[in-house]
Amino acid sequence: MNKTEALVSVNHVSKSFGKQQVLKDIHLEIKPGEIFGLLGPSGAGKTTLVKQLVGLDLPTSGENYLFQEKMPSLKLIERVGYMAQSDALYGELSARENLQFFASLYGLNGKKQGERIEQVMQIVNLSNHLNKLVSNYSGGMKRRLSLAIALLHEPQLLILDEPTVGIDPVLRKSIWAAFYELKKKGVTIIVTTHVMDEAEKCDRLGLIRDGSLIAVGTPEDLKASTNAATIEDAFLVYGGA
Repeated sequence: MNKTEALVSVNHVSKSFGKQQVLKDIHLEIKPGEIFGLLGPSGAGKTTLVKQLVGLDLPTSGENYLFQEKMPSLKLIERVGYMAQSDALYGELSARENLQFFASLYGLNGKKQGERIEQVMQIVNLSNHLNKLVSNYSGGMKRRLSLAIALLHEPQLLILDEPTVGIDPVLRKSIWAAFYELKKKGVTIIVTTHVMDEAEKCDRLGLIRDGSLIAVGTPEDLKASTNAATIEDAFLVYGGA
């Protein structure tokens, strides 16, 4: 794929649940190899949008494309890693058993499976807890295990919905270091967040409020164009607060 081509295209997407419109004519392109942040308060529409990108939801109007392929598309499943806002884990199994289950879904078996399990658990700093039952994990540990699962099959596109909620600041820093390492390898990452200091770490941001995309740009550009000292201040200007 040409570097200039969009890896993700959201073409005039709207979504309504009954009379409630949760996405309003979203138009957005995300380039290969960038960390793109969707920033907005809870209920802004971020989760609805990323669910559509992974094929778990359909737009009421408009179209979503990943790798120039219209979503939903089963053949893209191995190229995309997804981490939902709520952890989809089996509490009665150990972390290792959870990882083995999801690895086998992606066709990872034998020696390669074992190697990847070790690698992803190192990334999220859980290597010492591989054999612990997930029901005994804290909330933050479950988030980190969910991230490990999303990384297992070495996806080219990672879509992470509030990946660091409930994770302490030191670990959050190490997880972002892992994101930068993945970016160096050419992985494209989409992160939803309402944490302003995380927004500053993204290459570009889409500011989303009440289902509308109110601005897109680098953190520096968004601050400069609003004469704002912080992303939070820029968001308030764009949002008309």
